[in-house]
Amino acid sequence: MFDSSRAPLGHEVADREARRARRLESIYHVGQARIWDGREVLADLVKQHGKPRLPDRERRALSRIFSIIMWGELAAWKISAQLTDQLVELEPKLAAASQVHDEARHFYVMHDYLALLGHAPPPMDFWSRRVVEMTLGTDNLTKKLLGMQLTIETIALTLFQHVRELRVEPVLADLLPYYERDEARHVGLGTQLVPALMAEMSIPEKIGIALFQLELLASSVFSLKAMEPDLLTIGVDPRDILAIGFRKQMEIHKSMREDFPAWPDDPPVNKLFHGLCELLFPSSGQGVKVPAATRVANAMAVVRRTREGVLEIAERERASA
Repeated sequence: MFDSSRAPLGHEVADREARRARRLESIYHVGQARIWDGREVLADLVKQHGKPRLPDRERRALSRIFSIIMWGELAAWKISAQLTDQLVELEPKLAAASQVHDEARHFYVMHDYLALLGHAPPPMDFWSRRVVEMTLGTDNLTKKLLGMQLTIETIALTLFQHVRELRVEPVLADLLPYYERDEARHVGLGTQLVPALMAEMSIPEKIGIALFQLELLASSVFSLKAMEPDLLTIGVDPRDILAIGFRKQMEIHKSMREDFPAWPDDPPVNKLFHGLCELLFPSSGQGVKVPAATRVANAMAVVRRTREGVLEIAERERASA
């Protein structure tokens, strides 16, 4: 039975909404204060480090990986413009408008960097394109935010951080922090809006959102699997990418629960996603042969939370390194 003594007080709800509005508005103002000139930054980094030079095999692998990022930035530019038009309240509309400017800069700077690298950008693979097309194609605001702010942006942040840490190529390594600062702000729009939007949904609507999110996450993991040969070529273990992504997702969920205590700690979509990661990237390690039946059994155990999966193991190993 509903206990009225435990219901949030009116002024508490109002205060929470006011804090959320201030945070969303600050995304715009902080973005304006931290705008950077992409042509100037790239030119300065080339002057400092010289034109990007890598052995041909590594150069091609790096180009294929960051071509996906470049096309993703173009899609993010289009999606954030859609959000600016679709959002009604002024504070989130300001945040989305700031993102339009950022994504346009991200696209042209990555295009210019890849030109310096000397390899024509290939088209996106099927799974990466699937993530982008799902997000571009939906008219549902919550789905668009899940796809853009909480999937595409989080994937980009994760890859940027690891490539930067490894210093695969000096110009790129020093360019990526500019991208990371911008993308971290963009994620904030999703963390503030998605829980509030979902709180007003019916059970069937929430199920529809969960299925959409699961397809997005599955497509993202399959995209990572498709990139695995190129990632390994430049010294990036996909499990490290998963570990960083896992940590960022935990930070995002923690942030959501601070303002929306009812946000679930371990939603079913998370469990299924963890199981899929274990299936495609077995926690036994890179290069270890794992029979298909064993992979499936381990993945099911991860979904049931009776076994640690690749995400938790990779995160623990990364934290202790």
